[in-house]
Amino acid sequence: MHTTIAGHASRRGPVTGVAQTLLVLGLALSLASAAAGQPTADAAANPDSWPALASPLAADAALEQRVSELLATLSIEEKVGQIVQGDLGSITPEDLRTYRLGSVLAGGNSDPGGRYNATAKEWLALADAFYQASMDTSGGGKPIPVLLGIDAVHGHNNVVGATLFPHNIGLGAANDPELMRQIASATAAELRATGFEWTFAPTVTVPRDDRWGRTYEGYSETPTLVARYATAVVEGLQGKVGAADFLDDSHVLASAKHYIGDGGTSGGKDKGNTQVSERELIEVHGAGHIAALKAGTQTVMASFSSWNGVKMHGNRSLLTDVLKGRLGFDGFVVGDWNGHGEVPGCSNESCPAALLAGLDMYMAPDSWRALYTNLVAQVKAGAIPMARLDDAVTRILRVKFRLGLFAAGEPSRRALGGKLKLLGSPAHRELARSAVRKSLVLLKNNGQLLPLDPGTRVLVAGSGADNIGKQAGGWTLSWQGTGVTAKDFPNAQSIWSGIKATVDRAGGKAVLAQDGKWSERPDVAIVVFGEDPYAEFIGDIATLAYQPGKATDLELLRQLKADDIPVVAVFLSGRPLFVNREINASDAFVAAWLPGSEGGGVADVLFRTPAGDIQHDFSGKLSFSWPKSAVQTPLNLGQPGYDPQFAVGYGLSYAQPAQLPLLPEASGLSTGDSTPGEFFSRGKLAPGWAMMVADGADAGQQVTTLPSGDLARNLSISAVDHLAQEDARRLYWKGNGSARFWLLAAHPLDFSREGHAGQLLVATVKLADKPGGAVSLALGCGKDCSGGVVLDSALDSLSLGSWTRIGVPLSCFERAGANLASISSVFELSSTSTLDVSLSGIALGNEADQIVRCDPP
Repeated sequence: MHTTIAGHASRRGPVTGVAQTLLVLGLALSLASAAAGQPTADAAANPDSWPALASPLAADAALEQRVSELLATLSIEEKVGQIVQGDLGSITPEDLRTYRLGSVLAGGNSDPGGRYNATAKEWLALADAFYQASMDTSGGGKPIPVLLGIDAVHGHNNVVGATLFPHNIGLGAANDPELMRQIASATAAELRATGFEWTFAPTVTVPRDDRWGRTYEGYSETPTLVARYATAVVEGLQGKVGAADFLDDSHVLASAKHYIGDGGTSGGKDKGNTQVSERELIEVHGAGHIAALKAGTQTVMASFSSWNGVKMHGNRSLLTDVLKGRLGFDGFVVGDWNGHGEVPGCSNESCPAALLAGLDMYMAPDSWRALYTNLVAQVKAGAIPMARLDDAVTRILRVKFRLGLFAAGEPSRRALGGKLKLLGSPAHRELARSAVRKSLVLLKNNGQLLPLDPGTRVLVAGSGADNIGKQAGGWTLSWQGTGVTAKDFPNAQSIWSGIKATVDRAGGKAVLAQDGKWSERPDVAIVVFGEDPYAEFIGDIATLAYQPGKATDLELLRQLKADDIPVVAVFLSGRPLFVNREINASDAFVAAWLPGSEGGGVADVLFRTPAGDIQHDFSGKLSFSWPKSAVQTPLNLGQPGYDPQFAVGYGLSYAQPAQLPLLPEASGLSTGDSTPGEFFSRGKLAPGWAMMVADGADAGQQVTTLPSGDLARNLSISAVDHLAQEDARRLYWKGNGSARFWLLAAHPLDFSREGHAGQLLVATVKLADKPGGAVSLALGCGKDCSGGVVLDSALDSLSLGSWTRIGVPLSCFERAGANLASISSVFELSSTSTLDVSLSGIALGNEADQIVRCDPP
């Protein structure tokens, strides 16, 4: 088949035009299906089942002629460059002069100079540099402006000082499409000020299992609301099709994502498999996409996920037959972060199958150079027909012409370029504050405790009270939203600051005490707590239990209640969670979601005016079902036996109060749900575990941000990639003295059953260099109790640079002195010499690539 395709691709004869194009594309698409694995009947979409649409943009013959004329002048290398997107963390403007890539993205952890807190001026200067490189013809290349993209998913969230709007889950509770339109327009303006023309938004997913780590990126579990919002956001970002300001200098390209079914994966697993009928795919998961297409979205991002076993990056029936055919999409399809590499038979560096299936632009953040080289060779060899390459390039150039990039000039010289006062402007911040007010959902208000009198003594407690990073969540200055400080938010206000300002104005007294301790008795306590920031698969969870280990927030609430102090709980989360215990321990309970930079919006609703009037009533209503147990998932409106704790549409108000009875506190979890097994995987610790480091015999320091900095002098920890972005940890012993790394359990665990069953402690590791000396691995079992084995000989035998699973029988640790019935720490790795090893998984298991002998250290 390969040879046959090559013959057709290189044919230069009298058969031309549409017939020839279809012939070549048809054969090529057969190759795509073969490379991606033959889809089952359930994974091959039937275009006739989908609505028949056409592009909402009027035909523009002059524009199409410009595209065709430019395309005809391009070499294979220049064409291939247009369909590759690199990440600014691995590409420079100088690289762009050579490779002529069509786009550069700024990933969640990619910033000017590699600094997450780079200034807005530095962002703009880098945008100018990339633009200048793309237009430089001194090397003979054609001047085609580079397209700069970024994940501006709740404001221009990678840039210090930008307005941070509530995450989508909160905006869904507001049920206000016009608000969404205004937020999108404000975000577009802030993007343009720093030189960006494209945001990877809106996320039109319909999350169906709240264990998914991206639930907060969705507006609702109901497709109707998602569709309404998709229209508003696309029009806010791009302008309205047919209007004079459509895609002008104050707007940016939208990207409807992730096409399609990302919110429906089994078990809520990120990048997983969505096993649904085509009808459900259309009516539920397609609703937002269809609305975005009708609104004129110019780009669509393919999903990491699969539909009925076939990866979306390789699903021709959905990318080409449905999206580009039946739905009439004439923009371009961009991949997700190395998503093409997950198609069977592909790697990050080589995947013609994705292009043949319908992908137009590869998102190849760190693999772009090798991918580019391979694509050029594959086109020249005929494995990729010129017709398919030309179609992809045509789509990209069409969008660039529509955006006016060819006449736009440097980003800093455009209409909003360099107008950095737009970042966090008073108007944008007030819009964000209004969005916070509208997003809050009142779940409980017994005794009508709220609204509060601001002239009283108010205690503010909890880990989220004065923590802008926590209230903003993931995708905030860094991918995970971690490692940030208060200084990184010059145009923001914490929830505590908003409360204090409100109380101070009324002559009351507000006191901040995170631990809830007080010396002067307060009239009321406001406790702000909830999930720590996360993004994507790092946020996947096994159950909907909140703090399933030691429930420190519950203890704080109960402590205040025991002191007979009225308690208002403000819960920060990226999804509904089982918090019946916490609700019962509070007099009032507010679901605040992830409100972003404007914490003052919370105080606006919690407090009366100094004169005693209501400032703002609660108007938010749940756009997701709230569970009555930790295992009540999937839970979606309309499913058989639908019986949530709080249904979609629930939300109290001052105008419509209600008394909430005590809620059942049984979580539904069994003993087996907490059985130890997986400790670290996919970049995330299992609940109840902490990552620790120490020098020599020093007390351990918990690693909460990466890189680990100076927590240990002789050992550093940083994030690296294995199967996904930053899903592994690099441990580097400097050789200056003894240092230890280990995982610490919140409570002792009993591994005796697993030990007797012959299980192993398995770690997936990659060695960068041979160990410089002795290395030991131990299990800890409390004070003066441990058992370890020598590991340096096993590590010394590993192939450098390759990921390998090594396993140590639990019985080895037991023979060396560990009490398996009371394990307090696992994988305690120690060395005094140089050691450079990366870890992507630590778990109990039965298999390993290499099993270590029981040699005591």
